[in-house]
Amino acid sequence: MELNNQNPSQEAFPGDVHPSATGGIVVTKLDDVINWARSNSLWPLVFGTSCCAIEMMSTASAKYDWSRFGFEVARASPRQADVIIIAGTIVNKMAPVLKRLYDQMADPKYVIAMGACATSGGPFFYNTYSVVKGADHVIPVDVYVAGCPPRPEALMHALISLQTKIKAGGRPEKMVIEHFYDKPEK
Repeated sequence: MELNNQNPSQEAFPGDVHPSATGGIVVTKLDDVINWARSNSLWPLVFGTSCCAIEMMSTASAKYDWSRFGFEVARASPRQADVIIIAGTIVNKMAPVLKRLYDQMADPKYVIAMGACATSGGPFFYNTYSVVKGADHVIPVDVYVAGCPPRPEALMHALISLQTKIKAGGRPEKMVIEHFYDKPEK
């Protein structure tokens, strides 16, 4: 029995190999190679403040194994990470800390807001004055994950969606996943 750890949705290297007398020559655009490399080697900075953090931890466990998709190295330092996963409630005292961590990350940097609390303040926003109404009030968010708490599969889908956005190219603020939005009629 042969084990295949490749992600079936991942595409091959984005270049063309042209045969020559001495071997092969790879021809492609440099931007495509850089985006391909970035998308397949995301290093997450985990920012877990409540129950969503347990689901995020289980996504890295053996059952879901996010390392198969290129998210191998979870970092505790913002200077070594390029995607921050916000899993849980953000309160007013924690917002400046989150902003500082985001500012310390190297460019390009990406943000995933996981769960109802990180996306909209959750059920706690209406019962207390100290909860921030979503991470996008503090830092820009690239991918939102719905749920309270969301399943590990939902976080995996968000990470793969982020990979798709990065492979699409361009600057991070210009990237769009087309199937999430209505296409204009021609």
